[in-house]
Amino acid sequence: MAKKPNKPSKAKKQQSGGTPATVALTAAGVTYTVHAYEHDPAHPSYGEEAAEAMGVSPERVFKTLVADVDGALTVAVVPVAGQLDLKALAAAVGGKRATMADPALAERTTGYVRGGISPLGQRKRLATVLDASAAKHATICVSAGRRGLEVELAADDLARLTDAVLAPIGRA
Repeated sequence: MAKKPNKPSKAKKQQSGGTPATVALTAAGVTYTVHAYEHDPAHPSYGEEAAEAMGVSPERVFKTLVADVDGALTVAVVPVAGQLDLKALAAAVGGKRATMADPALAERTTGYVRGGISPLGQRKRLATVLDASAAKHATICVSAGRRGLEVELAADDLARLTDAVLAPIGRA
């Protein structure tokens, strides 16, 4: 009797096939580049660490933040060189008030750990707002789904795959 091959575990599938973010990009046929670097847990800023490690301008490296807008979790993607304007985020999605989401809730909802939350391949698809400054660059970098791993892609592709609204939500 022939033995059935073992079905790979979810962890193995992701290890051989990438993170949920890179799997989503590949499935969508999007052109992207993965940048890996050694993450330093002592670094004070995940995004600035990524920009430094890749030798990329912080204006082209975007951080993924999860906020609560009127009770609904919302993803904000802004340059690591600046900060999120919560009022502008709320306005971009037709809300009145935004606050930063509880980190544990953000992790559970997206399926990623803080510092590695990607706007792509999230466990639960959330409304997403991409800072309008992304349109100034041929490509931008966002987390690929874990600390020490970034993905570089066209801002248009990111906006299309996440159904993102482009709005000026970042500030210097």
